[in-house]
Amino acid sequence: MQLAAVDLGSNSFRLEIGRVEGTHIARVGYWKETVRLAAGLDDGGRLSRKAIAIAVDVLARMNERLRGIGSEQVRAVGTQTLRQARNINEFLLEAQNALGYPIEVISGREEARLIFEGCAHELPLSDQPRLVVDIGGASTELIVGTGFTASSAESFKVGCVNTSLRFFKDGKVDRASLKKAQVAAAAEIEEAVALFGSANWTEAFGSSGTIGAVSEIARAEGWTDGTITADALQRVRAAVLDAGEIGRIKLAGMKPERQAVIPGGLAVLAAVFESLGVSSMQPARGGLRVGVLYDLLGRREHKDVRHATVERMMKRFAVDREQAERVRKLALALYAAVEPRASGEMTNRLHWAAMLHEVGFAVSHGDHHKHSAYLILHSDLAGFSTTDQERIATLVLAQRGNLKKVADALPDRQRVAKILALRLAVILAHARRPVELPRLSLRYGNSIDFEVDAGWLLGHPLTQYLLDEEAGHWERVGVRFTLKTR
Repeated sequence: MQLAAVDLGSNSFRLEIGRVEGTHIARVGYWKETVRLAAGLDDGGRLSRKAIAIAVDVLARMNERLRGIGSEQVRAVGTQTLRQARNINEFLLEAQNALGYPIEVISGREEARLIFEGCAHELPLSDQPRLVVDIGGASTELIVGTGFTASSAESFKVGCVNTSLRFFKDGKVDRASLKKAQVAAAAEIEEAVALFGSANWTEAFGSSGTIGAVSEIARAEGWTDGTITADALQRVRAAVLDAGEIGRIKLAGMKPERQAVIPGGLAVLAAVFESLGVSSMQPARGGLRVGVLYDLLGRREHKDVRHATVERMMKRFAVDREQAERVRKLALALYAAVEPRASGEMTNRLHWAAMLHEVGFAVSHGDHHKHSAYLILHSDLAGFSTTDQERIATLVLAQRGNLKKVADALPDRQRVAKILALRLAVILAHARRPVELPRLSLRYGNSIDFEVDAGWLLGHPLTQYLLDEEAGHWERVGVRFTLKTR
């Protein structure tokens, strides 16, 4: 079986295809193109038409290589530039059409977690804590962890592209501009020293293009065996300063496409060394795309980290597990009645929404659905993309009350089907105790038809009242809801 990961980075887009061999994934294909997406952001935070066009062309080429690989075997993720782009929906519409697969925008901490997992699978096994650093085009991820598990992970909004554009826009490189760039990067990561400083780890690794470039320069110049030491870093810095201009930077072992962003990347790397007390760093293979592959493998092997994340959140907010299970079972049964061919991912979102629909009780019982939605949307949930969290939060927000608050979701039949299933499940389980339900019938087309045994409904007057109210909520958003009895 083949799996594929597409990394839409702020500097480069990468495609990695791997073949599953037991618990290992062997590379069978790799493609990288420099895009400089971060350079396409204007002062208003919007991606330019030119930047979008370049990205779309690259993704169309990747589509050709991915043809024949099923959608559940491919995962495409976007990082910092896409997190901050104000016209992200415009970009995604064209980009997903070109790639032929959905694109998820992931949070900074989720990116960091996946980077660590990718590196851990490519490094020798160790029971010692490790620091992993990834300097991307528009962000830098710092992670400390042991084995395959990150214990601390954070993302900072400094990278090789945005730092180069900010401090070396005129193409000049001198001591003053390089120092300013390093100080600015150090200011970004200063607050994280307690978590990522040298007291927290025994070995340091770097997985990014910047770190790979500095490592290759040090090797080619004969300064080290590829290890990045403080001395080697200073030598690279001196060579860049000697060049004086970005266009004149010619370093042994450095690829031409790295020239334009090496000053910014070097400034960030120097800030990491100085701030965190790093004396030497080894380059590491893997990174985000490999982490995505192993995360995808875990989902297919029923070791989905997202289930564990939901379990932790339920425990943290003391969710009534019995009630959550009642609502989950009812919601999934009702959803299956109206969407019998729904994909596993679509069903999973409803499953997780049902399990988390009452986390807001930890804040207040009043308007708990609003608190639940807020917590889901704004928490760092390992394994979930920002799109996942937005969709689940919307579903949880829609569990009760006026439907106009989720009006943006109502044109989408799949989302409405899940909203309907969850709302009815919450009503049917309102008593918070086991309930013997009669045979139910639910149909959803242009209208909603919900059929319940008349005798059972007569014995449950509060449920009938809530269902009559539910009909009114749907009517107010233009959907006919008919409660039928048999």
